[in-house]
Amino acid sequence: MDGPLDFLGPILELMTWVGFIPGVPLLIWGLILDRRKCLWIRTTSEVSTVGGFRAVEWTDTQGTVRQALLDHDDTPALKVGQSTAVHFDECHPGRWRLTQNREKNTVLILGSILTGLGVACTVFGFVLMIF
Repeated sequence: MDGPLDFLGPILELMTWVGFIPGVPLLIWGLILDRRKCLWIRTTSEVSTVGGFRAVEWTDTQGTVRQALLDHDDTPALKVGQSTAVHFDECHPGRWRLTQNREKNTVLILGSILTGLGVACTVFGFVLMIF
């Protein structure tokens, strides 16, 4: 009768291939996407009024003055004349937000997890051969 270690070998072999085959292409694709994305830059802005509405005004990296209206419900604490931080996209300065951008590269995360699974199963497979 075979022991539990004899069944573990094929399972580790299968999990190695399950980790490496989709993991490495996803990891490469995620790294390419990560290199191509634009940076979000933090700058200071001043809250002003425009036609009865509150707006933020800042200068982007090209020296262009940008202005965007604020939603009254989202920013009740901001007063006219107050300075606040604005985060804007370097490639598309019209994309902005008051909070820091927290976009995650899901493809890179998934590729890292699957590739790590493949590496771990390969290492455990070699350790299993010793026993």
